[in-house]
Amino acid sequence: MGFKVLASDPLAAEAIEAMRGAGLEVDEKTELSVDELKAEIGAYDAIVIRSATKLRAEILDEASNLKLIVRAGVGLDNIDVEHAQGKGIEVRNTPAASSNSVAELALGHILSLARHIGRGTASMKAGKWEKKQLKGIEIDGKTLGIVGIGRIGCSLAKKAQALGMKTIAYDAYLDTCPVAGAAEMVDFDRLLAESDFISLHIPFDPSVGATLGAGAFAKMKDGVRIVDCARGGVIDEAALVAAVESGKVAGVALDVFETEPPSADHPVFALDPVSFTPHIGASTVEAQSRVGREAAQIVVDFAAAQG
Repeated sequence: MGFKVLASDPLAAEAIEAMRGAGLEVDEKTELSVDELKAEIGAYDAIVIRSATKLRAEILDEASNLKLIVRAGVGLDNIDVEHAQGKGIEVRNTPAASSNSVAELALGHILSLARHIGRGTASMKAGKWEKKQLKGIEIDGKTLGIVGIGRIGCSLAKKAQALGMKTIAYDAYLDTCPVAGAAEMVDFDRLLAESDFISLHIPFDPSVGATLGAGAFAKMKDGVRIVDCARGGVIDEAALVAAVESGKVAGVALDVFETEPPSADHPVFALDPVSFTPHIGASTVEAQSRVGREAAQIVVDFAAAQG
């Protein structure tokens, strides 16, 4: 019997063809319910997922033949990694493939907040001409504080520097910046106190909770603008809304939310100085092509090593 692969979320056609071209049996079965996935997964040696498929313990316990999980993307929060590894299943991801796309989106949100692009679009579609109300700021000369200076954070830092921003960074695991000159490393409190914009590029750790909560907002300068293209949960959304309503935070840009999709009556949607996208950081043609190619290569190499 050949090496069988299940693609349970949509992948680039070239990725599917690359795996099939290497002699693997690949089935594309997307939008499976939990019960359907539990019934299917036992027949496969590997599964490739994006963000929609959730591989929790109850599903992994039915994966009697599974040897490899590949997350075509960065975050692993939709996989019970420890449970999988405890069953001898290898878990891989594609951390570099979408870095530039996410960094570009974060930069886009910075510009959107600075010049009210989102609000201007919405107000004009509503028949308004809010020329006087939408006075913005320049980002040249402003300080960008980056929380998490990995691949995405470094990419954003270099792009922001090219537009005249000063970049500082804090990382819980790094004392020096991985890319020389990309950002000055500072402690967390200094980043909060000095930043005009703060952009988060860290995973969400349930054991730690929100990185930006009421205490962190209190330490920020008045008029700070916040960008999150990382993961929902790294910001306490209730505290964020309160910080905007108090005037402490002058603008919020979110690509991710604690619950996705957020409810239509979420308090953040009542705020004016905002820029929203529906978790599309990696959703570019180029990133998805790179993600697919890298995920496919991981599967092909793993299958070849199995003999």
